[in-house]
Amino acid sequence: MTIQTNHGNFLDTPQLEKGVTRFWLIRHALVEQNARMRLYGAMDVPLCPDSLVAQRGMYETLARRLPSPALWFTSPLSRTQHTARAIQKAGYGPHEWCVEPDLTEQSMGEWHGITHDTLPDRLSLPAHPFWSVGATELPPQGESMVQVCSRVGACLDRLAAEHEGQDMVVVSHGGAIRAALAHALRIHPETALHFSIQNLALSVIERLPEGWRIVTVNDLPLP
Repeated sequence: MTIQTNHGNFLDTPQLEKGVTRFWLIRHALVEQNARMRLYGAMDVPLCPDSLVAQRGMYETLARRLPSPALWFTSPLSRTQHTARAIQKAGYGPHEWCVEPDLTEQSMGEWHGITHDTLPDRLSLPAHPFWSVGATELPPQGESMVQVCSRVGACLDRLAAEHEGQDMVVVSHGGAIRAALAHALRIHPETALHFSIQNLALSVIERLPEGWRIVTVNDLPLP
């Protein structure tokens, strides 16, 4: 029987090569219904308790799929930390994580908490078809998606340098994960907003000596 091996940087085997600087990016679980009715951005809102129960199988799938050992990181917002804890309780096992402020969601500034129907009148630029605002829109006292991509990209570069050759599990946000993809692919944030990043979906990127590589995007951990 012939066993396939990796040639150079081609992925020729079902298993990912060990010793590669790799980020396992997971979007937090669904937030509760009242929060979803408003623009919550970087606000600290709770998870939906019903979905935590109903999606138990997805947490178990993530627990089996994520690498061990690995370093764990979350944003400062409680929804990412509660999601990380739920994955660990679903079978991964307890593990400490570091809180990285630069991995948080886009700040909507003064627009935090407004209802979605009131947003269009406040915009200075057309909204993105797949995001609340365009990539260059700057909410008052908030940040643009261009700025989010800058801080997330700098954070990924730093973590990759500090933890070379290690697996890193990052529980973060839809906007931040899109920003990570924009950084890795060197594309404009407006383009990166076309990526669908669903709750609990897994995206995997690697930092190789030659540059960034995308392994998977928005992979739902179906039971």
